[in-house]
Amino acid sequence: MRRFITLGPAAVVLLTVLAALLAAPEIVRQTEATQARSQVLLARQELGQDDILLRINRATRAIAKSVEPGVVHLMTASRFRGGSAGSGWVYDDEGHILTNAHVVGGFDRLSVQLYTGRVMRAEVVGVDVFTDIAVLKAEDTTGLVPLPRATGEIPEQGDRVYAFGSPFNFKFSMSEGIVSGLGRDPNTGASGSAFTNFIQTDAAVNPGNSGGPLIDVQGRVIGMNVAIATGRSGDGQITPTEGQSAGISFAIPLPTIESVADQLIETGTVSRGRLGISSGRFASQLPIIEGEIFRGMGVVVGQVTGGGPAERAGIQSDDIIESIGGQAVPNWSILRAVVNTMRPGEELDIRVWRDGRPLAKTVVLDKLDSINAIGGPTEELLERRVGVGIRLNDGRVFIRRTSEDSPADRAGLEAGQEVVEVDGVPINDYEDFIDAIAVSRIALGRETTFIVRPRGEDEVREVKVRVGR
Repeated sequence: MRRFITLGPAAVVLLTVLAALLAAPEIVRQTEATQARSQVLLARQELGQDDILLRINRATRAIAKSVEPGVVHLMTASRFRGGSAGSGWVYDDEGHILTNAHVVGGFDRLSVQLYTGRVMRAEVVGVDVFTDIAVLKAEDTTGLVPLPRATGEIPEQGDRVYAFGSPFNFKFSMSEGIVSGLGRDPNTGASGSAFTNFIQTDAAVNPGNSGGPLIDVQGRVIGMNVAIATGRSGDGQITPTEGQSAGISFAIPLPTIESVADQLIETGTVSRGRLGISSGRFASQLPIIEGEIFRGMGVVVGQVTGGGPAERAGIQSDDIIESIGGQAVPNWSILRAVVNTMRPGEELDIRVWRDGRPLAKTVVLDKLDSINAIGGPTEELLERRVGVGIRLNDGRVFIRRTSEDSPADRAGLEAGQEVVEVDGVPINDYEDFIDAIAVSRIALGRETTFIVRPRGEDEVREVKVRVGR
């Protein structure tokens, strides 16, 4: 009998395998699609059950709505220098508006625009170039909404903050970030300021934000935007009119703002506090004191002025000052900035270390006597922005040195010249000179006329100095 080979079952198996191979990618795709749909549904369900992001959104919107009416857009103009723009914020019910001194310096026509679009004129009440703070007064208080302030509270690293202003002339903008650091000394020279105690943030701040408020999560002012750490001039100093945000910006802290602004409103001038010490070594140069809190950051007291505030408070040479008024003072510049921006007569708590033990002291500041303030804020400002150092001889003021290719050098100020007048004000002593420099706003870009007498000559010479912005 002939044998027949049956191919049917094998063919079926082969076809089945081929079909499975062909169908597998589609099955995988269907499975992946099903899993993706499941993930989307689960995510949507979680979003529906947890409204934390919605609540954050609502809170942020509330901050914007509560702060925006208190922010102003500033427009400045001068028949000699054209126009510029910046930001500001409403300080009180009397119509006082705060901004940076460098925003209004050198300009003679000022206007403020409210978030409603209304524009009104404003005038300068007072300017403090050391801290870069200016106080304006609007011609009409209608529609002005003062911003609440976090008076007496010190921000901490990591706190969420919001910067308001007009970056690149985009009016009434808002950006968000955190407090990146405190007590910063960026050596800005930025604004014409010699102040060194800034709040550092990563909120986007750009040209035009200067003078705008820095706000906390309760919608309160904690500082005023002043400079960014990008865009440098030829001498390497930061300028507030160059560069774009790179995540580092600086703000003047509220205690400084309130102390200076209140004095400018009350008297038009600023008196500065004095502690009555000289600086010794930095604490970081000493062996670290064993303790749970102190880690070598502070200022070692050199000499203590007899009868001064520090001596009356019981502070001694070689004490290490760790904080003043709750603010850490890691170096002499920060310590001086904190003290010099407080009012005479103000009472401050000071934490010091002595013989490895922390001590709490309370000091009442004296008034800084400008006659004995060589090396103080105004001189530092002149060195940084104008490039001129001064010295005293028998009460008279002389040019000690000028920095090469500085505004002073290019204008013709030279070492050895006696300063006879500044903008028409006779200079009879050091205090006259300091007052005249403050009024001149030379550090803010306003042309200032010096009458000087060269060494060994009887004839005087006129020198006009202008700092570029």
